[in-house]
Amino acid sequence: ATLLLSRCLLKMVKGNIVPEEILSFCCNGLQGSTSPPRAREPGEREEVPGAMASPSPACNPTEVQMSQLVLPCHTNHRGELSTGQLLKWIDTAACLSAERHAGCPCVTASMDDIYFEHTISVGQVVNIKAKVNRAFNSSMEVGIQVSYEDLCSGKHCSICKAYATFVAQGPSGSKVKLKPLTPQTEEEKIEYSIAAERRRMRLVHKDTLKDLLTRSPRETELETRDGSVAVPAEKTRVESVELVLPPHANHQGNTFGGQIMAWMENVATIAASRLCHAHPTLRAIEMFHFRGPSQVGDRLVLKAIVNNAFKNSMEVGVCAEAYGQEMSVSRRHINSAFMTFVVLDKEGQPRTLPMVAPEPGDGERRYREASARKKIRLDRKYVVSCKQTEVPLSVPWDQSNKVYLSYNNVSALKTLVAKANWALAREKEKVRMYTLEEDKFLSFRIEMSVRIAASQAFALLSDLRRRHEWDSHYASAELVQQVDDDDMIYHVVSQTLSRENKPQDFVILASRRKPCSKGDPYVVAFRSVTLPTHPASAAFTRGETICSGFCIWPETEETSKVAYYNQATPGYLNYVTTNVAGLSSNFCATFKACEKFLLKNKEDLIVRLQDL
Repeated sequence: ATLLLSRCLLKMVKGNIVPEEILSFCCNGLQGSTSPPRAREPGEREEVPGAMASPSPACNPTEVQMSQLVLPCHTNHRGELSTGQLLKWIDTAACLSAERHAGCPCVTASMDDIYFEHTISVGQVVNIKAKVNRAFNSSMEVGIQVSYEDLCSGKHCSICKAYATFVAQGPSGSKVKLKPLTPQTEEEKIEYSIAAERRRMRLVHKDTLKDLLTRSPRETELETRDGSVAVPAEKTRVESVELVLPPHANHQGNTFGGQIMAWMENVATIAASRLCHAHPTLRAIEMFHFRGPSQVGDRLVLKAIVNNAFKNSMEVGVCAEAYGQEMSVSRRHINSAFMTFVVLDKEGQPRTLPMVAPEPGDGERRYREASARKKIRLDRKYVVSCKQTEVPLSVPWDQSNKVYLSYNNVSALKTLVAKANWALAREKEKVRMYTLEEDKFLSFRIEMSVRIAASQAFALLSDLRRRHEWDSHYASAELVQQVDDDDMIYHVVSQTLSRENKPQDFVILASRRKPCSKGDPYVVAFRSVTLPTHPASAAFTRGETICSGFCIWPETEETSKVAYYNQATPGYLNYVTTNVAGLSSNFCATFKACEKFLLKNKEDLIVRLQDL
């Protein structure tokens, strides 16, 4: 390598090579290339090396890739990567992606749930990919994918997927209005569309916990476990202080969000260890928000305590507070987080944990809240995090999981809309029918332009009680439960007879959304749920729908494009394939009837729309 570099330097002195080419040649040499660098011809333009080249047009300009080799200094006593170190890398990569889009400094505002699927050993490589999914006014969502790579075996494995919210900051901490992001690929369009739903879910997160606690018993019921003595929660309490130094801060002087998370994970691990007298493994971090910044010179006080211990897992609550040199100044609450730990045996299975005896007052409140959060975590992981094909057709409806079922309902439809391989199957009287063939599903889309404002069409089509006025398949629709302004549950009776020669009935959750920003459609999404008050009846054949609904795009102030989507279940396939094959024009007649219904009733909506 020394000889090769010497040759380059000699040529440079003679004027035959430029410094940039030295860098390019050395990089090639490290990759095994032994070809000497090409001398630049007279008049030839200087080329920018590949490492400094701008990303190709096909690449997302906000995408950041980070690869880190796990060294002994990054690991715990088991030779596994410290989760705190991983959180720092995740936050750094996400921040760099956010700043690429904003063009100015950004700070971490929140982080969604993170589920760690595997541990990473020393000598392996952590690969992190981060890119902005969507930009709102002054905040943006960054999606992060983390995997590890074993250099010896070549094995790759997913570790976790996370979503972080960053806020762009101008001079003196002022907010900056962000430019919109235009998704290019099918994956980017799906993430862009669903980002608005995730944002909505974050905003109602606290209300969800509050509602669940309101409906739960006030008395704290301690779990009984054979042969286990309850450990007083006070014995798990940890308090530690950290001085924020320049290496802990970003270029603005604010403490890295990832550094704060790493310190919080450290005290949470100690608290968990004091309960189980073993070395715990972090499995999940619940959604959390940063309440304010801390700067270089601040003292961060970190407190942790085990809130509740379930059979195989425990929740640790962590709080971070900041203060300056003056102790008389009140502490600033920076962040609170809830982390779930397990203790693994030699076979890698979770061990049974001791019980926790909460302190009276606040301890009992934290104990109850931990139980509520566990239910919410399970709902979120089951309904939100899993793939659409892994969700059963009819999910049990419960007041506590309404936010996540509504999210899943709308995001499933938005995912279907963003698919790229829709093919035009038929067109008749300006009504177009498209199909999408996938491994397990046949989906269809029917669309046409209608001379009606999008907001008016949205109001009419979101009320299933009026669907029988234009859809001959509907006999009736009863409003069973008005969940909130955007979500309703209907009991629908169909005119279609099943194989048992009985009419079909459905219990359907209807979720509607107005546009989040310009270019977004009005959305009315439908999916089946189960209600204890409306079990399957012998008089009907219970039908199910996994994903269907309307998307309405404004074309002008007086016209809109109305599209109906349906991911066909087996009971609906005959109708779809018959129309696709041209053996029936029922789809055209139904949508034409829908158009007449919209035109006939749009004048009656002026007063109603003022109340929406």
